[in-house]
Amino acid sequence: MPETGAPAGAPRSQRFGSGGQRARGGASDGSGASGREAPLYGALDLGTNNCRLLIARPARDGFRVVDSFSRIVRLGEGLSRTGRLDDAAMERAYEALVLCGERVARKGVESARLMAVATQACRQADNGAAFIERVREGTGLRLRIIDPVEEARLSVEGCLNLFDDTAEAVLVVDVGGGSTELSWLKRTGDRFVLEGWMSAPIGVVTLAERHPEPIGAGSAAIDGWYEAMVADMGDALSRAPVDPALREVFAAGRAHLVGTSGAITSLAGIHLRLSRYQRNLVDGLWMTRGDCENAAERLIQLGPAGRAAESCIGPDRADLVLAGAAIMEAVQRAWPSERVRVADRGLREGLLLQKMREERRPRRRRRRR
Repeated sequence: MPETGAPAGAPRSQRFGSGGQRARGGASDGSGASGREAPLYGALDLGTNNCRLLIARPARDGFRVVDSFSRIVRLGEGLSRTGRLDDAAMERAYEALVLCGERVARKGVESARLMAVATQACRQADNGAAFIERVREGTGLRLRIIDPVEEARLSVEGCLNLFDDTAEAVLVVDVGGGSTELSWLKRTGDRFVLEGWMSAPIGVVTLAERHPEPIGAGSAAIDGWYEAMVADMGDALSRAPVDPALREVFAAGRAHLVGTSGAITSLAGIHLRLSRYQRNLVDGLWMTRGDCENAAERLIQLGPAGRAAESCIGPDRADLVLAGAAIMEAVQRAWPSERVRVADRGLREGLLLQKMREERRPRRRRRRR
């Protein structure tokens, strides 16, 4: 979106604290650093669909965003068919990364405080590692390909202060271009504990390529196309590695979803009928399941040209936004929850918080012999 500013063997006892103050930029932390004296940190996320950069400064209530950048690059275009990154897709991503490198240099972010990661497209592609090396040689940016476990953990970290403290459980849904990470957390005392996690190999790019929109078809064919996408994602969700009893907590209204991606922020923009995307109105918004379904229906009725004309969608996302809506609908059917909280934050914020916390932690002194 435009910007204005666990698997088998995963540790079930991993804790994600939900306390802390709310911070601008989507952070919840207790940093004592503030003002112009605090150093700058950067977080760069090269995904299957987007290349995004966030530069921020630690603050007492988390961090303050100094600069941000987002560009749709579609790095994973055609990857599901060929198993390789396409030459044109790599050029688009490379050009965006050059711009990110220039912003980082202009702001004076030290290399040790820049966390740059790549996700599903580079994980999956046979030539993903080679592209990362090309980026290092050409731009100086050192991207690290992270696994789905770390990707999900960082997304949760970035969304913690959107959890309803009265909820018994939360499901964080991070819809990417090539995969969707889902993290189920259950309240234990004053914290949320990871109960289960999965990475579904379906994202907005892969789903849209698998189910091309039937242009000019009648309403019945359009409805069938959309339902086929929902069913595709629903099949993947049927293998969720969590206790089925947890689903009853959601069905009883004692849990909620958190959506972190363009999939849910696009629905929020349509729901609010925004003439332009406004992060301050979208981030943290509560939507009902009915709100999401109505927004998806409106997107269907708009058609490709109408969606491209929407300022909250635009031509670059017009053919992907309904795939995102279908993924969210499949999740809501599998894990029924009347409430979903919209997060225009996630992995980058998690990277920033993690690094700031590491540098704030006092170093242990060696004992003198």
